[in-house]
Amino acid sequence: MPMTQSYDATTVPLPPREAMDEAERVARTRLLAERLGTRRTVRDFAATPVPRALIEAALRAAGTAPSGANQQPWRFVAVQDPEIKRRIREAAEEEERQFYSQRAPQEWLDALAPLGTDAHKPFLETAPWLIGVFYERFGLDAEGNKHKRYYPHESVGIACGMLIAALHLAGLATLTHTPSPMGFLNEILGRPKNEMPYLLLVVGHPAEGCRVPAISRLPLEDYVRFL
Repeated sequence: MPMTQSYDATTVPLPPREAMDEAERVARTRLLAERLGTRRTVRDFAATPVPRALIEAALRAAGTAPSGANQQPWRFVAVQDPEIKRRIREAAEEEERQFYSQRAPQEWLDALAPLGTDAHKPFLETAPWLIGVFYERFGLDAEGNKHKRYYPHESVGIACGMLIAALHLAGLATLTHTPSPMGFLNEILGRPKNEMPYLLLVVGHPAEGCRVPAISRLPLEDYVRFL
């Protein structure tokens, strides 16, 4: 008889997995890799509306991510209000002007040069949705007591990857925007001090005739080793 791990917590049966043979498993995985391989970061968005139901479904997918001690430290704020988007753009561009003119070392600026980025961020108003992503530095119970969060950065990073994948598979474009610092997001979006901004995800349809930088991705043998 195989050994089973014992748990102190209440357990439930593992949800059933779809029956398939090994060839089908490989085929499905390759198809997913091919579809995700068409994902590109976009900076030119159309103002075409995106229904809230689609954003909700993608956020539900993100919420299924694994997390340290199952604490689920991610917090998302989905914004479509034009006035809030305007305020975010103004604050982000101010930080970006400081970044490009004073904070960024030349090596960083040289790395960004092929992408054509600068402090001008019109997509923050044009795109129909901005999703502010935060992680909890610590939890707070009803009495205000602090509780440690385990692996919050890693957990939220995985959730963001799943969110981006879900939005891509729905036919939408995304941009991971990380002005530094991002404390203005707490103020504009009304988030508590125990939450730290992680990134600002821009979501929508690409603009007509949208172009992206010519890049290449590492071949599998450059980043994977089988032992």
